[in-house]
Amino acid sequence: MDKWFRSFKQQATDKQLYQLLWALPKGGDLHHHLSGAGFSEWWFDIATSPDRNGGYRYYTKTRILQCRGYGTNEYGADPQFLLFRTIQSSTWQALSDCEQQEYQRLEALTDEQKQAFLNSIRLDKAHEGRNEFFETHWQRLNELVVNPYIGAHILLKNMQAFAAEGLQYLETQVNVDRAQDNTGNPLTPEQTLSVYLDMLASPEARATGVTVRFQYALLRFLPNAEQHLAWMYDFVDQHRDIYVGINMVGREDNDKGYPLRFLSALRSLRQRYPAINLAIHAGEVDEPNQHVRDTLLLGAQRIGHGLNTITDPDTLLLMRHGPYLIEINLISNKLLEYTPDLSTHPFPEYLRTDIPVALTTDDRGMWDSTLTDEYFVAVHHFNLSWTELVTLGENSLKHSFLAPDDKAIALKRYRLSVAEFEQAVRSTSATLPALPSMRGFMCEYYPTLCEKG
Repeated sequence: MDKWFRSFKQQATDKQLYQLLWALPKGGDLHHHLSGAGFSEWWFDIATSPDRNGGYRYYTKTRILQCRGYGTNEYGADPQFLLFRTIQSSTWQALSDCEQQEYQRLEALTDEQKQAFLNSIRLDKAHEGRNEFFETHWQRLNELVVNPYIGAHILLKNMQAFAAEGLQYLETQVNVDRAQDNTGNPLTPEQTLSVYLDMLASPEARATGVTVRFQYALLRFLPNAEQHLAWMYDFVDQHRDIYVGINMVGREDNDKGYPLRFLSALRSLRQRYPAINLAIHAGEVDEPNQHVRDTLLLGAQRIGHGLNTITDPDTLLLMRHGPYLIEINLISNKLLEYTPDLSTHPFPEYLRTDIPVALTTDDRGMWDSTLTDEYFVAVHHFNLSWTELVTLGENSLKHSFLAPDDKAIALKRYRLSVAEFEQAVRSTSATLPALPSMRGFMCEYYPTLCEKG
């Protein structure tokens, strides 16, 4: 198959290569922030649909009247000058008359305002990068992400979209301790989780064929992160049928979240609970450090990003043939400017020195991209072989946090799907599937894919 694929790449157009990769069976997506994985139009459509959003009503900020005067806290949770910050009706009703006038019903936006709202939660401009992403996107989504009905429908949309491009397993981050009902009263974690579980049990979700498990995400630079971690351990321990691990997240250039901060807390928790899987963001910086090594000391089995592992030779050697996997996010690293030139990304060095890696999507809704986009970028820039493509899919399942029996079933299913796909595409009568609609990232960076005809 490697010989066939080499010949195919030499003759194929970008569109034909993308068509093949779209149909390729893809194993799992292991690095997936659900709150960042909703495309802008999904958020808008669900938030303005009472039948799907649980009966909530939303307002978004379209004007700045400077109701609070000068000297406000623009770095806190409620900045005065951030447009398209979205709140539910119970919050809007508690505002002053002046501040109420700054907001508009989400479904009442003009076409121009709606387009600006959609653009405000994705990186669609050349000047936008990591600060725009980390400091405004979730602040704009705001109360949309604490509505479990919206979250459950974003999950369903992800499952349906992933099924269309050949994914069979999704390990996504779902937190359930901050939800509130449409009157602003808190929902319990159990009430919130039940909304997600009901969605997973629905005919629509089951029809996708995508297996889903949850991780709980710890925002590690917060002052009370250790206490939240202890709560998470207890909650995940009680819900091991759906929660398969904990993920430490948050921008790594905030030093308050340094890995070794949690060493004593994790050691204490391991004295009280059976083992819980850990996937931890590390190495997502553009300076050399030893955070990946420190993360392994914490007990991580998977490293999110691992971009600067290349600068730490001892850790690089430790990870060769080892039990650890690096979750590679090519598009994320490009748009957040951790690797401005994709040709310098260390991904092929890891892959070709036997460090386990898998391609993942990170916050794909905010990149306006798909998992197939990640595969296309990898093949386009690094000339992957067929064996390497299949290895990426196998790695994503081998290093998943599925239970051993479920993992064996998933791997068997994946290998069978790949074998059937190989036979189909090598057939003399084989035709490639239709080119799917391209999203924003591909049209911006690979415009030939979006040309008509």
